[in-house]
Amino acid sequence: MQTAPKKVVNAWAMYDWANSAYNLVITSTIFPAYFEAIAVDDRAVSRTAVTFLGRTFENSALYNYTIAVALLIVACLSPLLSAIADMKGNKKSFMRFFLTMGSIGCSGLFFFEKHTLGWGLLCMIFACIGFWASWVYYNSFLPEIAAPADRDRISARGYAYGYVGSVILQLICFVFVFVPSIVGGDDNTTIQFRICFLLVGLWWFGFGSYSLSRMPNSKPSGHGDLQDNVLTKGYHELRSVWTQLKGQHKLRRFLSAFFCYNMGVQTVMLVAAIYGKSELQIPTPNLIGAILIIQLIAIPGAFTIARVSARMGNMKTLMVLVGFWCVGCVIGYKLPVGGINEFYGLAAFVGFMMGGIQSLSRSTYSKLMPDTKDTASYFSFYDVTEKIATVIGMFGFGYITELTGSQRGSVLALMVFFVLGFFLLIFTQAEKREAHAVV
Repeated sequence: MQTAPKKVVNAWAMYDWANSAYNLVITSTIFPAYFEAIAVDDRAVSRTAVTFLGRTFENSALYNYTIAVALLIVACLSPLLSAIADMKGNKKSFMRFFLTMGSIGCSGLFFFEKHTLGWGLLCMIFACIGFWASWVYYNSFLPEIAAPADRDRISARGYAYGYVGSVILQLICFVFVFVPSIVGGDDNTTIQFRICFLLVGLWWFGFGSYSLSRMPNSKPSGHGDLQDNVLTKGYHELRSVWTQLKGQHKLRRFLSAFFCYNMGVQTVMLVAAIYGKSELQIPTPNLIGAILIIQLIAIPGAFTIARVSARMGNMKTLMVLVGFWCVGCVIGYKLPVGGINEFYGLAAFVGFMMGGIQSLSRSTYSKLMPDTKDTASYFSFYDVTEKIATVIGMFGFGYITELTGSQRGSVLALMVFFVLGFFLLIFTQAEKREAHAVV
């Protein structure tokens, strides 16, 4: 196949620009700090205890559990919905539905205050489902618009667009957070934070709609009995892809490795802000600065790792990255309380690896896939692997935190996932069967 025209590739990458604002503002910077401050019963008694549904939680654990529930919902729905989208050739419609859901969820956080904890958690779930469910369809366009030789580079471009776009909106949000009088707020109000959540929803919907309007329509795969209802057709489509996947030995081995090391990667990304705020007691301005460092360093990281993989091969490059993630876990465990400069250093280290491992994992999977029209269904298995791994990682992180009363043990425990992933990558590399592209 040939790579699509530049305007199509850029339109595809633009969706990363649109939805990465959620990943930065809601997942990583302003919202976690806001949640940690709002979700507390009585700070004079405990700075972390919050009651919800009659049970008292550590607020960081409640945050982790909520995200895990949303990801579990995505993991359950994604394969069937992706199979239906492949069969009917309407991936863009599904993608539009979930980007709308996520945008509304982010916008709804504008009404999340101390007395509306349940509403805030519900909006968190909707926003998270919208982000990750739409991501499945977005990823599935990569093998349709890029030739195998160009996928590492184009995958890196998508992540780079996302990092740049999210930083731009983050800087806009800083104006409201640090100069609250612009929106009629002060140090005792929350309007300056809540307006940021509304902006994320509008940004995501606006740029996401622009991206979708310029992306190509997918073609129906043609599987399934036309006399069946849509759920039955989707089930048949999913079963067909699963049968094909069972014969793709190297692909399945890569998914096993991805399951393990990505359990650590995604958990680190989702808990970094909460860990820095509540465990290391990093002031909010410094915490946000560190997250911005991660985003900015991730841009050259994604492109640099793409170039390295062109020389070393995808599997060996991923092994090196996973090894560095193990080192990062040890450093994170040993960081001193209030160690701002050390936290900045770790942020730069993690940022460089984060951009590389996410981009390279996606392009590696697309290279190992067979030539097929069932791209959404294939990427739904990739997505389910990612989500189940993240659910386990988030529940495990929250449980260890509640068990030990500290998040440090949870950070160190993540290293186990990276070690397992490293050895499974070696196992994958040893597989003699070749995919349609060399990795």
